[in-house]
Amino acid sequence: MSEKEIQAHEFGHVNISDDVIGIITNIAASEIEGIQLAGTLAGDIAEILGRKNMTKGVRVEINDEDEVQVDLNIVVDFGVVIPEIAWKVQESVKTAIENMTDLKVTSIDVNVQGINLDKDHDKVDE
Repeated sequence: MSEKEIQAHEFGHVNISDDVIGIITNIAASEIEGIQLAGTLAGDIAEILGRKNMTKGVRVEINDEDEVQVDLNIVVDFGVVIPEIAWKVQESVKTAIENMTDLKVTSIDVNVQGINLDKDHDKVDE
């Protein structure tokens, strides 16, 4: 886990962990209807064992120029327009990170890992 140190007035420094950016990303992306975050096998097993993974499906990198790059893995619901939902996710995540941390988001790569086929997907044909 790395941290980004931000200069803060005369009182000292503020350090923001990559995990904090990951949690902000997770919450902002979760507000978009039609997607779920896709995790790794190890993360999914940890959730089954009762450990909540708030950075599920998120990889964050902060460089020396206070710039953030986010890699986000999602599963979309059947029937959504994938480019539109990905753009909504990018905008929501970018706005949340920049408003809460004052860091500049340079890229948000959205990787669609799968499609969620719930029991109502047959109703689309009707």
